[in-house]
Formats: sequence, structure tokens, C-alpha cells
Amino acid sequence: MLHVAKLARLALTEEELERFGGQLDAILDAVSKVSELDLSDVPPTSHPLDLVNVLAEDEPRPSLPRDVALENAPQADDGAFRVPPA
Repeated sequence: MLHVAKLARLALTEEELERFGGQLDAILDAVSKVSELDLSDVPPTSHPLDLVNVLAEDEPRPSLPRDVALENAPQADDGAFRVPPA
């Protein structure tokens, strides 16, 4: 569990590690039960329901004014979002 927390860059207390470790074990147990089922006749899917008309037609429309887009930006510079260097 500690390795997973480090990969996710989470700072967890010992109590949280124990609690989340137990929860992770329960999740892995549930997944292992599913893997015991014979699912050879079940086709693979990307979604449990059929998705119909999920995309709208592209229609041109006015853009958001620059001052409105930058209104809540923590920092703006010369009409653009200012972000810290990576």
C-alpha cells in the first residue's frame, strides 16, 4: 500500500495506510471473484449500455470574450493565462 501511495504522491498517515490497505484488499478480493467466472461467451464491451447520439453536431458559435475567460484566472499576462514553469 505504501508503494501505491508513493506512486500517487499521497502523504498518508499510518492509520490511513491501514484503513486504505484493508479497503484495497476487499476490492482485490471482489475482483478475484469475478475472474473466477466463466465469461468466455460474454463479448468485451467498453460500456455497459449502448451509447447512441453521444456527440452533437459541430456548429460555429461566438467564442467566449477574452476578458471573461481570464476573469477568474489566478494570473494573467498580456491577454493569456500565466502558469508556473514545469
